[in-house]
Amino acid sequence: MSDANNTPGDGVNPEKELSAENLPGQRGQGGEEIRVQRGMFGANNGGDTSGYGGLVRSVRLPGPAARPYGGWFDEVADELEGALEEQDLLPENAIERTVVDRDEITFHIEREHLVRVAKTLRDDPALRFELCTGVSGVHYPNDKGRELHAVYHLRSITHNRVIRLEVSAPDSDPHIPSLFSVYPTNDWHERETYDFFGIVFDGHPALTRIMMPDDWQGHPQRKDYPLGGIPVEYKGAQIPAPDQRRSYS
Repeated sequence: MSDANNTPGDGVNPEKELSAENLPGQRGQGGEEIRVQRGMFGANNGGDTSGYGGLVRSVRLPGPAARPYGGWFDEVADELEGALEEQDLLPENAIERTVVDRDEITFHIEREHLVRVAKTLRDDPALRFELCTGVSGVHYPNDKGRELHAVYHLRSITHNRVIRLEVSAPDSDPHIPSLFSVYPTNDWHERETYDFFGIVFDGHPALTRIMMPDDWQGHPQRKDYPLGGIPVEYKGAQIPAPDQRRSYS
């Protein structure tokens, strides 16, 4: 039986026009290069047995988008910028850049203006992003001067829209204002991000570890954190601890 969805030339055929330009995760030469990855898994001690040891790939962050962004993205951007101007805050001083990537819009916010931008997004009638579904930490060791990123996912129940805010901080000064006063549900999410990434959320009512023991050293989800572990006995053989195996970090 033939399948109409697999007809040659059909727009949903997964094998149609398979090229580097339309593969997931490809940004070509656009965006901002933060590092060059060599090999499939980043092994640099001869331990990469995948056969891809000679692979060289540029790792890029998506660059700023140009107007028009498309759809309701422009409406949200216009309203946010206008609301900030009404508060005598120049939008370009608060919004570092606006990124549209993979059909999502992200506002990169200067950390000192994060709380005001979040309150504006929550309270403005044309925006009404009433819910923050959490904050995610990201560690880019090679993104010099902004190694730590906090990404907030905001949802407007009123307008059925989702946007993201992203804030960065240097490893040497890992402080970002807490959004607990704007979105109280961020209480535990900020604690978890602090626990795993070491981002200090200034103004949080009780910024303590939530997953790891109170006396734990370091932040386990940073990319430079050692794997650690203990060797495991298996049928008379010993499997080395992860930090003593081949490096894939």
